Amino acid sequence: MHESVLLDESISKLNLNDSSTIVDCTLGYAGHSSNILKKIKCGFLYAFDQDDEAIKSSNERLKKIASNYEIIRSNFVNLKEELNKRNVEKVDGILYDLGVSSPQLDEDYRGFSFHKDAKLDMRMDTNNSLSAYNVVNEYSYDALVEIFYKYGEEKYAKSIAKGIIEYREVKKIETTLELVEVIKNNVPEKYKRDKHPARKVFQAIRIEVNHELEVFERSIKDALELLNVGGRICVITFHSLEDKICKDIFNEVSKIDKNVEKLPIIPEEYLPNFKVVGTHKPSREELEKNNRARSAKLRVIERVKEG
Repeated sequence: MHESVLLDESISKLNLNDSSTIVDCTLGYAGHSSNILKKIKCGFLYAFDQDDEAIKSSNERLKKIASNYEIIRSNFVNLKEELNKRNVEKVDGILYDLGVSSPQLDEDYRGFSFHKDAKLDMRMDTNNSLSAYNVVNEYSYDALVEIFYKYGEEKYAKSIAKGIIEYREVKKIETTLELVEVIKNNVPEKYKRDKHPARKVFQAIRIEVNHELEVFERSIKDALELLNVGGRICVITFHSLEDKICKDIFNEVSKIDKNVEKLPIIPEEYLPNFKVVGTHKPSREELEKNNRARSAKLRVIERVKEG
């Protein structure tokens, strides 16, 4: 079963009350959503996901708790558009948990895991045309190097990309473990001993396939506009690039205008509309129980005035 990371911290930071309207942008297997639903007896929960299996499983879990929710089968990049269709213009809290859910990693055939053999896939939304197979077998050397560096921070990006291109000249790379072998054959022996050598490349391909960084950046900007005064956004990231996007956007909207920051009293209209509430990491106890929490970070922002 998927264990939600930073569950208690994110739920408490949302400042839920009985009548809150909340959006869970990353429903997954309803770890966060089920806890939210228990606390908003007179409110409403909108939950986004594009994975049919996660939606089915979560619906079974949520309907045992209450009926004041709706699961929206869509990418959270469509957050504003989908809520507007439902005549929802403002909400009290928005949650993002940007980790890949354990069941997606654990289901062999989804092709997310470098530990299990499967067709190269990695699509969060199985209706998408671009898959890991396309990236690995059709991208140029330069394009592969770029995504391995940019999204995986992989220092052996060039040798791995070269190995993929050479292997492709003989046959297509069809499966996850076939790709793992190509990666292992193109990195130093010491590198294989430190951590799994395919980890960063698989992460990079997954981000590319699902356009994760662009989608998140667009969505978080819309999320800020949707917040009521007193409303909060909680973002759980697992990757330095996602975290940087979140940190930069939160800092930008919460900073005081340089022209007035030294004034003894800053006029109300010059004060920012948001304040950063804080950053949190998993406790030692959580890290001991859940290895997948090790790179997680929670950032929280609150709207303090209209603007």
